[in-house]
Amino acid sequence: MTERGSRAVDRGAHHFAVGPSAMRWDQGSLCIEVAETSVPRLTPLRGRIRLTPEAITADEVLLDAPGGHVWRPFAPHARIEVEFERPAWRWRGDGYFDANFGARAMERDFSYWTWTRARLGEGAAALYDVTRRDGSALSVALRFRPDGRVLQEAPPPPAAMPRSLWRVRQATRADAEAQPRRIQRMEDVPFYVRSGIRTRLFGEEADGVYEALDLDRFASPWVKLLLPFRMPRRAG
Repeated sequence: MTERGSRAVDRGAHHFAVGPSAMRWDQGSLCIEVAETSVPRLTPLRGRIRLTPEAITADEVLLDAPGGHVWRPFAPHARIEVEFERPAWRWRGDGYFDANFGARAMERDFSYWTWTRARLGEGAAALYDVTRRDGSALSVALRFRPDGRVLQEAPPPPAAMPRSLWRVRQATRADAEAQPRRIQRMEDVPFYVRSGIRTRLFGEEADGVYEALDLDRFASPWVKLLLPFRMPRRAG
């Protein structure tokens, strides 16, 4: 990813572009063209991703009382195809597409949050836990049926996980007496961690993706100084 100025953004009803990378809807699939530079090695990253939703939901979750932050799980279960030239990656599998929308910087309103999405035998499940700056908290557990129906469930009990390499706290939820464990390290930075995990949710053994975001760390000056080295910035 590269942060770019507003002049590099173009969007319409069916497309969105930032610099040389773009996404568009095409015959029911979300097509993503990636043209970026991988850091810190500064190698090209070129390819295409095609995500075909099995269902699209209309549900949104307000993460704060004023409604300034919203989570929208657009396609909780989907098929994905990845074809990259540089590097040469090719694979197909289970996909997911969501988005967060906000009117204010996240670190102003939240101190910590975690998220998990796992594919189940039929459909998928997602967990979202946030700790707000005012000390209140929100815990959401959703199950997504194959036809797109969204079922709100009682959140499973907390389940312990070890801290990340950067000592970011990791908290999640799982069925009683289940022990989630990381099976793949995806991202590990001073304020954020993303992992592939194996867990148990709603009576099913499941593999999923987990993330934890420490917004106290993110807001600290020393982390702000490091960000441009991980995510280049271009004014134009």
